[in-house]
Amino acid sequence: MSLKLLHEPETEDPILSVVNLIDIFLVIIAALLITVAQNPLINPFNKQDITVITDPGKPTMEVMIKQGEKIEKYKANGNIGSGDGEKAGVAYKMKDGSMVYVPEGTAASPANPPR
Repeated sequence: MSLKLLHEPETEDPILSVVNLIDIFLVIIAALLITVAQNPLINPFNKQDITVITDPGKPTMEVMIKQGEKIEKYKANGNIGSGDGEKAGVAYKMKDGSMVYVPEGTAASPANPPR
């Protein structure tokens, strides 16, 4: 009887290992799709404009802005309150909580003629 067991045909089908590999790849693809759907910056179906700020107020702060298909990334240079620009006017907070912006240099005067 022991000789009969040695000559039995193999019951394992080699195609079953391929089917198992396909199942593993499907699980990996599903996990990637869930990850993409949860991340608002890389979700292609999200039509909203999104701004993400990481490490706010620290020298390593980064700002990522998604507007439509365009993604911009800004890194802080470590200098808080500095930048390229010039003073454009003055803002006043009123008693009711509203803000009023008064641009400078718009009044017609001999020093600032109208353009």
